[in-house]
Amino acid sequence: MPVADDLLELARRVASAAREHEEIEAYVSRVCETDVKVHDKAVESLVVAERAGVGVRVVVDGRQGFAWAGSLEPSIIDETLAAARDNVGFATPDECNGLATPEEATGPVATLDLWRDDVTATDSTAKVELALAAEATTRAADPRLRAVESVTYGDAAVEAAIATSTGVEATTRRTSCSVAAFALAGEGSETRTGYGFSAGRAVADLDVEEAARDAAERAVRLLGARQPRSTRLPVVLDPLVTRSFVAIIGAALSGEAIVKGRSMFVGRAGEEIASPVVTLTDDPTDPESFGAATHDAEGVPTRRVPLVVEGVLRSFLHNVYTGRRAGTGTTGSAVRGGYASTPSAGARALSLTPGTMSPDELLRAAGTAVYVQSVSGLHSGTNPVSGDFSVGAEGLMVRDGALAEPVRELTIASTLPRMLRDVVAVGSDREWLPGGAAGMTLLIDGMTISGA
Repeated sequence: MPVADDLLELARRVASAAREHEEIEAYVSRVCETDVKVHDKAVESLVVAERAGVGVRVVVDGRQGFAWAGSLEPSIIDETLAAARDNVGFATPDECNGLATPEEATGPVATLDLWRDDVTATDSTAKVELALAAEATTRAADPRLRAVESVTYGDAAVEAAIATSTGVEATTRRTSCSVAAFALAGEGSETRTGYGFSAGRAVADLDVEEAARDAAERAVRLLGARQPRSTRLPVVLDPLVTRSFVAIIGAALSGEAIVKGRSMFVGRAGEEIASPVVTLTDDPTDPESFGAATHDAEGVPTRRVPLVVEGVLRSFLHNVYTGRRAGTGTTGSAVRGGYASTPSAGARALSLTPGTMSPDELLRAAGTAVYVQSVSGLHSGTNPVSGDFSVGAEGLMVRDGALAEPVRELTIASTLPRMLRDVVAVGSDREWLPGGAAGMTLLIDGMTISGA
């Protein structure tokens, strides 16, 4: 079933209204979402919503105006276009402002099948039953669980179309869904939490058993955790933590951060910035990624962008504006939060190239280390300009190459450039996770551990 033709027709109608010396872009989207939260065998909340709207950009002589509306009514769209035109007069001229041209939007278009009908065809009752089943399965996963804090189910079916007066058109269509469990394990007065989830493009892809098992295991294995002594040790990052680490690096490699001088990587293209085992790529053409898309948020075909290759910084992520500012051109990396925002430059499908070692083999290679299961204060403890990195953590000690006693109330600290250089091995256990980045086990040699 093709993307809804009405969205593209609406976008074309707006773009065709361009006057002489005026560029117009219309971005039209429609999203259907279901969110379920259950607790103690009952539905705590159920939200089924559909929203649609349009975002309009108008560019005249380097001045850009933008307006949006949460409606697809023709009269309201006309008012939105008028508002965008009015906003042009308040903008500062910038010669790099402008919409994608057909020349910038050339290139092969990936063939991606990102839509599953069962997300919209499955009724709310069945989705609630799935969430309740996940709660029951989590509760039964381990006798040391005191309770299930909550279980959530969520899905989204997204359709979008873009058209510009410069002659660029594109449509996208995708579904995604997930189920997540939050478990509480306890002994005496102690309580520890654990998180598990399963994600897919279709409801049928979801594995309730996996979500329940992971939540229980991650909670139970932290029972008895104590604060370790301060020291310096290798660190093994859990795949969920690696995902966050990779996302931070990806943000520092965005064209926006580079052209604004807000990145530790400014002026370092072509330099060795990481261990030779580090190859980092953004590849929205990979259908396994939840950020996969045939076109970016400006209608430019997406492509595989090698950012770091065997430790050497090769490229950055650019949209049309930052690509013009940098003189390199767009990499098809425009992203936007929806019709209510203008496009920026960013990653959709970041991943380290997996290595050959399994998680168990990485633990054996680590010897004595700290396994970081989760972190806190990630954004406040990370500086993308200086590269400083200091976050709270909990997890387990690694002794003789195996997981040992649990630890909590510790801080792991280094700098992002040092961490990249100290990557010893990348695990083979890559898993695409919601949020635009893949997770895998990662071994980093030597971080400061602050504890007792």
